[in-house]
Formats: sequence, structure tokens, C-alpha cells
Amino acid sequence: MTPELIVQLARRSFEVTLMLSAPLLIFSLVVGLAVSIFQTVTSINEATLAFVPKIVAVMVAMIVFFPWMMSYMSDFTREIYGMIVNMRH
Repeated sequence: MTPELIVQLARRSFEVTLMLSAPLLIFSLVVGLAVSIFQTVTSINEATLAFVPKIVAVMVAMIVFFPWMMSYMSDFTREIYGMIVNMRH
């Protein structure tokens, strides 16, 4: 296993992790911002109001993006299996 292969594998793993988590984080960010604006406008300071909509948004995003996420992860897994052929002791 060459150092270049290890670096390539690590870089690609980070890319996949970021790509898979991005939709969920973006949905959470947008909903959190909307809830914060709503709380500021209405002067409601309820802690659970900030968390429950974010959890629901992340669950909805997970349902919506799950097919794409599985496809992306399957492609990455196939890519890793393809790299096994190139690995030598």
C-alpha cells in the first residue's frame, strides 16, 4: 500500500462524509435560523422550540435524501473494492 493510495483513500473518505452529511446539516441550519427569527420576533424563549423542529427537519431530510445517500455510499464502496485490486504488500 503506497502513501499516495492512503492519502487518496483518506481524502475521498472525507469528501464522502461531507457530501453525505451536508443535506442534513443544511436543513438543520435553515430550520434553526427560521426558529431563531421566529423566537426573536415573538419574544418566545422556549428551549424546546429550538430543538424539536430541527429534529423533525433532519428526519424529513433523511427520508428525502436517503435514496441519493445510499446510491452515493454504494458507489464509494464499489470504488473502495476496486482499490483493493491495486493494494500490494
